[in-house]
Parts: sequence; C-alpha cells; structure tokens
Amino acid sequence: MPRQTILAAIALLATHAAALDAQPRRPFPIDTASIATIHAAFKAGRLTCKTLVSQYLARIDSLDKKGPALNAIVTLNPQALATAELLDATYAARGPVGPLHCIPLIVKDNFETIGLQTTGGSLALEGWKPLQDATMVKQVKDAGAIVLAKSNLAEWAFTPYETVSSILPGYTHNPYALDRVTAGSSGGTAAAVAASYGTLGLGTDTGNSIRGPSSHQALVGIRSTMGLTSRAGVIPLNEGADIAGPMARRVSDAVAVFDVIAHSDPADTVTAQADNRRSAKYTDALTRGALKGARIGVLRQAYERPGLDAEVNAVFDRAVADLRKAGAVVLDTVRVDSLDAIQRRQQGGCNRFKADLERYFAARAPNAPVKTLADIISSRRFHPTVEQRLRDAAAATQMPEDNPGCRSREQVRAAVRVAVTQLMDSLKLDAMVYPTWSNPPRLIGDLNTPHGDNSQLFSPTTGFPAITVPMGYTRGGTLPAGISFFGKAWSEYRLIQLVYDYEQVTKHWKAPRYRPSAGN
Repeated sequence: MPRQTILAAIALLATHAAALDAQPRRPFPIDTASIATIHAAFKAGRLTCKTLVSQYLARIDSLDKKGPALNAIVTLNPQALATAELLDATYAARGPVGPLHCIPLIVKDNFETIGLQTTGGSLALEGWKPLQDATMVKQVKDAGAIVLAKSNLAEWAFTPYETVSSILPGYTHNPYALDRVTAGSSGGTAAAVAASYGTLGLGTDTGNSIRGPSSHQALVGIRSTMGLTSRAGVIPLNEGADIAGPMARRVSDAVAVFDVIAHSDPADTVTAQADNRRSAKYTDALTRGALKGARIGVLRQAYERPGLDAEVNAVFDRAVADLRKAGAVVLDTVRVDSLDAIQRRQQGGCNRFKADLERYFAARAPNAPVKTLADIISSRRFHPTVEQRLRDAAAATQMPEDNPGCRSREQVRAAVRVAVTQLMDSLKLDAMVYPTWSNPPRLIGDLNTPHGDNSQLFSPTTGFPAITVPMGYTRGGTLPAGISFFGKAWSEYRLIQLVYDYEQVTKHWKAPRYRPSAGN
C-alpha cells in the first residue's frame, strides 16, 4: 500500500475511533459472536478490530487462570493488538482483507506459529519459536484472522481422553462442568472456543482429537477427507492419519474457515489433488432443507457396546427422530458386515511416531529444538503420563515404509475404504450417523469408567470425512453430547448441507455456565 494511502487510512481510522469513543456503547457480545455478527458490526461502524480483540483478551484474563480457571491457554500473542490496529487501518482504507477479517482465533499449540512458541504440550520444546507459520495458520492469517493465543493439548497429542501436558501445570477444565474433562487432544482449543476466548479455533485429529473435544464442549468440529487440508507445519503424531481443521460454536463459522483451508499445498504432498477435488465454495452449502429426502444410515456398529450410557442413547434417539421430522429417510441400522474379517488381516504393529517426528525436526534444522525422540526422553522434560508412550515409540527400529506391520495396516485401510464405499453406494446413503461419544465427559482424573470414544475407527481408518455437531445434553441438561455425520471421500459439501440443516432445525447450542460440577 502506498505511503500516502496508509497515512490517509490512519487519519480516517483516528477520526472513526474518536467518533466511536464519543458514543456510549455496550460491550460487543463476544459470548455469542459469529463471523457474520462481527463483520456486520464493523460495517455499521459499531465496532473496531482493536476493541474486539481487547474484549477477548480481557475475557481470557478473567476466566482462564482466575474465576473458573479453565487453564486452556499456553501463550498469548503479544502482537494481537498491534495486528488489530493494522487491520483497522486497512479496513478504513479499502475494506476487509479477506473472509476472516479480524476474526480472533485460538490455535492448538502443535501448529507452528511465527513469533510464538510451539511446544506440542511438552517442556522439551519450551521456548521454541518456528521460522514459519504452519500452512493452515498462514491461510487463516492471509484471510484476515488474528491468532490470539496458543491452546493447551494432551502432550504430543497422545490421548483422546483428557487434556494435560507438561508445558502447562494442571488439567484443562470443561466450561460446562469444571470437574469434567475436555477430552483430548485438542481439548484446550475446544474449552477456549466454548468459553468465547476466541471466535474460532484450529485443532488436529488423528483418531478423535477435533471431534471428541468438540462433542464434549458443544462445538462443531470438522475432520476432512485425507488430502483435502494441509498438515504442513503441524507437529506430527501419525502422518498416516493426522488431519488439521476448524472447531467453532456454529456450522457456518467452521465452514467459513474450512473454505479457506481446503486447498492443495506443495509442502504436504498428500494434498496434491485437493484443488481438483474440493467444491468451488463450501459456504454455498449453508442452505436450509438439505435433510428433506436425504438418505441417512444409523451406524450402530460405531457406538453400541455394553458401556453405552442410557442418557446419551436417549439423546441420540431424539436426534434420529429429528432427522426424520426434517424429512430425512433414516435407515435404522446399517453395518459394514466385512469389517471384523478385514481387521483380522492386520499383521504386526506400526508405530510411526518416532519416524514422523524425527523427519519433522530434521526438516527444521538448524532451528529444531531437538533432533531425536531419544533427546526428548533423556531430557526428562515431559509429563509422567506420556513416558511409556515415548518409550514404546522409541523402540521402533524400522521406517514405516519398510515395516511389514505398517504395510499391512495400509492394506487393511484400503479394504475398509472399499467396504464403506460399497455399503453407502448400495444403500444410496448421503451419510451415516452415530453419537460422537457413547458416554458423557468423565470426571477429571477418572480413567476407569467407560470413555465412550466412537471416533477412532471409521474416519481415521478410511480417511473419509466426519463432522460432529451438538445433539443435546445429558445429566440434567448440563453435559454436551454430539452427533457425527460420516460420509464417503470428498463428500464434505454434502455433509455440510446436512449438518447445517440439522443445526438450524434443532438449535441445540447453549453457552456454558461454568458450573463446579454436573451434579451427578
């Protein structure tokens, strides 16, 4: 931008800010804010980016280490307000920079972020500041978003069940009931978004870690088709299954981010076909009426087990009834009959973590904080709960491509993809549904009662997309529960149509009340 234009924009911005300051006004309602309401307030002159960011920072200050003390934030972005001022100047000169203009974002602390430490939740990486943004972080920044803070995670993204790490003392708490877990590993992002620390969040999902925390905190979480979104610049757990994506309080906001990030990326070769396979504009899928005539199968195989919680089951039954009321043709039970036989073909183990992590750090030399998994173990700078996982991974002696167990696993995955596709094609299904969890969020520290995680098998094994949305609440209306919509490869547009219509028909989302407990 030419210097004269910048000066004129700053002068215009100063006049605009002075006019705003002269008017008595209520704080902007960030606890219910959406991209649409924020942008409408900018357009009407009722809000500036700097004011918005200031409100979010004040909210983090009042809720994260004080008050309910959710303990979700690892690092605040010290440049957030300065970035907001620049965005205000740009807006005054030529309007929004992109579809996410000044949308405050919470980013899981395993995404590389320029100027901010990236730790994967581990003290072994404390203080490491990458030289570049992860592709997904750069994409949202280029679209106008502000990275407000980095969020806590299960260390190294190892567990789907709780959010605890060595980089941040203590557990992250569920804002709907403070004695309950947030799930893992993106639990810090989920708690922060649910508590309105930011409008949106980015998480990662290897087996469960976007969808599980989203379900536990009444959020929308999108796991895409493998290869539709980039993982470049994200600390890996298992590159055969890792996905990164959005978490939000409403479908429209999650999809606005998804539309920005669903692209090919030369830095992640798995995305080579993304630009050819993506829909032109995913936000066009946000229309009502998509459930009418849709064919949806209930995938009981994903969730029916002896530990299934009766209240979760009842909430899910009501969700299925709501699908039918909205005009969907629901097949009560669908099943991949060959699944057990296919899974029995797995021969040997496959632990990719060591190989994937060491390749990741080798690519970042000489800026890498460590070189090997052995460096991490010898440092003793990790949470005690992850030591055995680290040692098990360190015992791997073969690279994944040379490991017969890894080759066997890829063959099993390919067979499951074929079986799921054949099932859906034969029944002409648009999606299959199941409760994202079979049980409510556990008490913090409880690793004995049934966890109820239903997300590890179908989407990660096939690489096919799944989206979770709120379906209601258990335990006296206090603990969130989610429903997952699972589809064939590259079917995100259709899934978005369905989940948006379901969300609009049911309107299940409600803000957390930071209760000490769920009562039972």
